[in-house]
Amino acid sequence: MDIHTLINSAKFISTVGTGLALFFLIPIATGLWYGEDMKPFILFDLFFLLFNAVLFSALARRRMQMTVKGAIFSVNLIWLLLGIGGAIPLYLYTDVSPSGAFFEAISGFTTTGATIYTQIEELPKSILMLRSLMHWLGGMGIIVLGVGLFSLINPTGSLTMFRAESTGIQLEKATPKIKDTALWLWGIYFLFTAANTLLLLVGGMGFFDALNHAFSTIATGGFSTRNLSMGYWNDAPFILWTTTLFMLISGVNFLVHLKALRGDFSGWRSEEVRWYLGIFLLFSAVLTALHLLNGSDGFAYSATHAFFTVASLLTTTGFTTLDYELWGAAPVALLMVAMLLGGNAGSTAGGMKTIRFVVLFKNLRTQLKQILQPNAVVGIFIDRERVGSEVVGRVSGFLLLFIATNVLVTFYLFVRGYDPMTSISTAVACVSNIGPGFALIGPSQNFHFYSDGDKLLLSAAMIIGRLEFYTVVLLFTRSFWKRY
Repeated sequence: MDIHTLINSAKFISTVGTGLALFFLIPIATGLWYGEDMKPFILFDLFFLLFNAVLFSALARRRMQMTVKGAIFSVNLIWLLLGIGGAIPLYLYTDVSPSGAFFEAISGFTTTGATIYTQIEELPKSILMLRSLMHWLGGMGIIVLGVGLFSLINPTGSLTMFRAESTGIQLEKATPKIKDTALWLWGIYFLFTAANTLLLLVGGMGFFDALNHAFSTIATGGFSTRNLSMGYWNDAPFILWTTTLFMLISGVNFLVHLKALRGDFSGWRSEEVRWYLGIFLLFSAVLTALHLLNGSDGFAYSATHAFFTVASLLTTTGFTTLDYELWGAAPVALLMVAMLLGGNAGSTAGGMKTIRFVVLFKNLRTQLKQILQPNAVVGIFIDRERVGSEVVGRVSGFLLLFIATNVLVTFYLFVRGYDPMTSISTAVACVSNIGPGFALIGPSQNFHFYSDGDKLLLSAAMIIGRLEFYTVVLLFTRSFWKRY
């Protein structure tokens, strides 16, 4: 690693670290409002701010030219910074081990929503706000926030950073400058958060709960302020349907929202969005029918919880209202598929992403057609545009890495002595950034029973899944270091 790459990475990381320290003022202010002892948090945040600010000031005059190697290296280091920065307040204020605090922080920033806490409502208000804030910052992507700051330092380098973190199958800009795109996206993010908070208040939720759940919902994270998650408000259908709507909206590519804000609704007619909404409606309808057949609840109750649960798992948010494992084998199988699918590329959701399944499905159909008609000239088209072989190759490679990572994590947990369903669902829940799963990590359970070593491994799995494999795997290839 050459010195210039290290300097560029240090400057960018210190920029994001300074911004993070300023955001930490929100949970500090929350704690002060509720009369909590915030001295340890304030001292930590002051040190964190000074460290990053001094580092940035020392490198301020250095001209930055971020290479692909530097961008990928910086992105990986950022997640370690986030994990450590978020873990220290958790360690200071709650009874958790360092690895447990790191797990919770990574779960927050990656919007996984897997928690080690068994008594959520006993946590200090400042920590509850911190957990939700980590979701909110990680939801849009801490790197997108960094791009907005980074472009002020080096406009030519910001596109490189955006590519390193971009979650789609290809990069798409909605404005000529990537800085403007990032700022517009954050503006929409603010707007959705405010609207969600306001509607939850109208539904009868208190302001603290409403703001925290809006942070988690728009980020498709899943951290709640209540032990029962959204099940605490099962007697308020308006709140559940509002959350369902905003989870669904947050699972859509945010560039679609940006275009719609400018009067261009073509994104809502794209194949990925139509597939995404079609899958949601189909799965919700089937789950409602299964709930009616297997239980004694009425249609409105069954539909409310079926639509909510499908939206929660399809968008990888992870909120729960009922223990869906009690609904029977068929609903569990259906929900497992929803967990794997995920939301749109360019959304805050995790999972495989709908567009990749569309590409794989169309590629399979093309291969079958070529077997039957060897001389036929066929291609894959998405929204009437031909998909190149390089895109199909990247999607296939992603699927291979997704399967391999899940298999390795599952194998590790199985060897550690956990049952197959717990092992498989834990792997999927962490790698796909979902949160809850089945068996020992079901909707009424949590991750507290895992050992410190297990939590560190699962933290790595969450980061790998959040960065969508390639960005992490490249660090372990000889050709990457040789070429760059």
